[in-house]
Amino acid sequence: MMHKMNEEKYDLLKKGTVIPASPLALDEKRCLSKKHQAAIYRYYVDAGAGGIAVGVHTTQFEIRDPDIDLFKPLLSFASKIIDKAAEEKGRSIIKIAGVCGKEEQALAEAQHARKQGYDAVLLSLSAFKNTSEEYMLTHCREVARVMPVVGFYLQPAVGGRVLPYSFWRRFVEIDNVVAIKIAPFNRYQTLDVMRAVACAGKEDDIALYTGNDDNIIADLVTPYQFYVDGKVKTLRLKGGLLGQWSVWVKTFVELLDHIHEVVQADTGIPSSLMAKNVQLTDANAAIFDAAHNFAGCIPGINEVLRRQGLLPTRYCLDENLSLSTGQAEEIDRVIRDYSWLPDDDFVKENLERWLQ
Repeated sequence: MMHKMNEEKYDLLKKGTVIPASPLALDEKRCLSKKHQAAIYRYYVDAGAGGIAVGVHTTQFEIRDPDIDLFKPLLSFASKIIDKAAEEKGRSIIKIAGVCGKEEQALAEAQHARKQGYDAVLLSLSAFKNTSEEYMLTHCREVARVMPVVGFYLQPAVGGRVLPYSFWRRFVEIDNVVAIKIAPFNRYQTLDVMRAVACAGKEDDIALYTGNDDNIIADLVTPYQFYVDGKVKTLRLKGGLLGQWSVWVKTFVELLDHIHEVVQADTGIPSSLMAKNVQLTDANAAIFDAAHNFAGCIPGINEVLRRQGLLPTRYCLDENLSLSTGQAEEIDRVIRDYSWLPDDDFVKENLERWLQ
């Protein structure tokens, strides 16, 4: 039987919220530090995030390697910690599990996520590099029969593929698709998804989330207008499911609240907000290591969290993965120059409690 999303959480998803992509807390031996992993989730909940995505790119795809075998244990551990933290705060937290691979793997991962109480799966199609649109759509339908699906347009630079308008126009017709994370880092490809949703008349059913870490604020304040059957439709990206939102979460919760207020007021976008868009893009370039084609993306995220004490190291499961030359200095620069971004004081006040 098809598993549907809880109505309260579905409403929250459509309203728009902050959904950080979970990092992986590794100690000096590159083993999971449960203490720090739990602290990360408590931090996200206390900071006001409305959801958390686990087992995604930021969590490192290597957790699925047979020699590491962390995917199932991590999803189970994360689900319990998030549920407890949410209960203590008295609010709902949307739990999203990353799902990837070909048919057998993806269905097994979706079934495990369902058993562990996740609300939806973020479905990666990076394993389908050279297959037809029809083949991918069949795959998406099969997964959607198991769990609510968040579609995922992943930028090709980190393993995605180009997915044209024709794909998205048919994808949005799949029953049990609840949202799309649009993350091609490309304005034309972002428009393809938005237009597909508009032309299908699915704007009230599918929550649209930016994953464009290079254009976050601009995405969230832009009215995407299309002519459909001679009438103008306006769509908006309501929230973000982002690697950039894995850090400084308190700041981004407050920022998204402000953006929602600005959009609702409809009296114009303050130039100060667009200036912050540029500053945030600059900060993202440093953390994601845009200068080296995103090679240091995950270590960059981990480094910011390590400096705050939320992670024990910046290590990745792949020993060859580390900060690029000059990346630490770039992170130093953006933290110094954009003092509105770090939520260090909030973390410092609560860190000891989160680590207990």
